Amino acid sequence: MTLFNCLIYTWYGLPIVSHLWENLPLVTINGVGILLESIFIFMYFCYASPKEKIKVGVTLVPVIVVFGLTTAISAVVFDDHRHRKSFVGSFGLVASISMYGSPLIVMKKVIETKSVEYMPFYLSFFSFLASSLWLAYGLLSHDLFLASPNMVATPLGILQLILYFKYKNKKDLAPTTMVISKRNDDEKNKAALELVVDVDRDIDANEKNSNNA
Repeated sequence: MTLFNCLIYTWYGLPIVSHLWENLPLVTINGVGILLESIFIFMYFCYASPKEKIKVGVTLVPVIVVFGLTTAISAVVFDDHRHRKSFVGSFGLVASISMYGSPLIVMKKVIETKSVEYMPFYLSFFSFLASSLWLAYGLLSHDLFLASPNMVATPLGILQLILYFKYKNKKDLAPTTMVISKRNDDEKNKAALELVVDVDRDIDANEKNSNNA
């Protein structure tokens, strides 16, 4: 979904959709995003198992197809920048909001485990910073399709930082609890084994006394 988002917003910022180069920062940043995502997918594909490679292919093909259709329709069907921006921007809006599913899942995990192991500080901080800057850019350029998704992303970034500072000192709680629980189980098993051994000894002693009598 991140690759699709970068593809859509790169196309959105090009002069075919936007007016001249009014959204040049959008093109450059998302162009870098396409490059990084492509490298990441390529590396993952090289080292993944055959089953995982199939999953990547099944996910990647619809992304390319939908992006291809979006670019073709926006370039051929619509003949002015306003309608092209509305059409492509709608896809970008949906893609951006869909990306927030992953942070929500991570935040849910942090709350459940009371550990920030899966939510690094710098990732949360720079996600918040990027969302805030893009929100400001969208508002200053009066572009609803740039501002709207970041109106959702910025509060989520703030919430991530709040959760991080709340649970950052409890990150070792879950492993410690597991170790203590394991030790308690081992002690219980040891005590039960000793009890069985003591009972066996008592039975053997009683049998010997009976035989002697």
